[in-house]
Amino acid sequence: MFPQIETIFLRQMASGDRLFLQLYKFIGSQPGKKVYIQSNLHGAEISGNAVIHQLIEFLLSVDAADLMGEVWLVPVCNPMGVNERAQHFSPGRHCAYESKDWNRIFWDYEKHNNHLLAFAKSQIHEDLATIRQNYLNIIKQKFARNLDEISSPHSVPYSERFRYELQSISLDADYLIDLHSSNNQGLDYVYYFRNREDSAKYFLLDFGILLDKYDGDAFDEAFIKPWLALEDCFQQLGRQIQFDIEAWTLELGAGMQMNPDSVAKGVEGIKNYLIQKNVLQNLPSTQGHEIYFAKSSNREKYYAIAGGMIQSRVALGTNIKAGEKLYQILSFNKENQLPTVIDICAAEDGLVYDVSTNQAVNQGEFVLGIIH
Repeated sequence: MFPQIETIFLRQMASGDRLFLQLYKFIGSQPGKKVYIQSNLHGAEISGNAVIHQLIEFLLSVDAADLMGEVWLVPVCNPMGVNERAQHFSPGRHCAYESKDWNRIFWDYEKHNNHLLAFAKSQIHEDLATIRQNYLNIIKQKFARNLDEISSPHSVPYSERFRYELQSISLDADYLIDLHSSNNQGLDYVYYFRNREDSAKYFLLDFGILLDKYDGDAFDEAFIKPWLALEDCFQQLGRQIQFDIEAWTLELGAGMQMNPDSVAKGVEGIKNYLIQKNVLQNLPSTQGHEIYFAKSSNREKYYAIAGGMIQSRVALGTNIKAGEKLYQILSFNKENQLPTVIDICAAEDGLVYDVSTNQAVNQGEFVLGIIH
């Protein structure tokens, strides 16, 4: 099966050069769900590009009759962030011009809707498919107004134009997968939303974090938050419903690297997810995978209490007990004193899931993250 390939204009630079997205659409011969997958929203987080490349190669070998619906893939979805450099390093997490996190800029319909409960009341006796289509039509109508601002003489900052392009091709998806990696060095895991634990297991990762607190500005949050809010409204009205709409962020390894193991996990997990969700048929799948779940509100970051060099740090993936040593800070001074070594111990039990790449830290800089 060969994809439809589309090129989407993003931005003209001062030099006259132009930036584009490239979208690969694999469309099955049978109707079904729409899956949207993108990578590299943060410039240094490149592993997802290898995942998408391998998924493209895999889907080329799939018969169109075995794909129910559509799979849309957008690698290198943020050219501005990907191309940013500071000597040998690729930061790319923030729009330098606007000082905004590239993954905290997205349009959240719920913040523009004050009549959600009234809509739910009007749909209380409708079936799920009808409710979904009616709600999606309203979201699309409201979202389309962004184009008026973009096209106006005063226009908008680039981040708003950028988010419009990504959301315009993903807004009507059933399943959305955003491929990231740690800014530093991290475990492979999946972020998920409430009541989606069973589907989270399909990705075959060992670790999942429930996003129990969020503001809706991240890509996955902005996509699913309106649907979670509508589920809440129906619950208030005494009707329990859950839409077959899911959003995921896969964190695959370290920044500025394409670790083969992390890439392989991402590819196999997404393939298994597509099979389990009946997007792909007549292919073997894996069931019953065990996964450790934790809540995002139970994450704790450790920041350097003094400037210096990090040494004797516990390894990524270590299960730590309260009171055990996490790391040391070798701290120099300009006070005519000998250097000191400061031991930092864990305040609570937990799993070390993220550690800094740079082991030279100024006071107050990130050293590691623990979840419990």
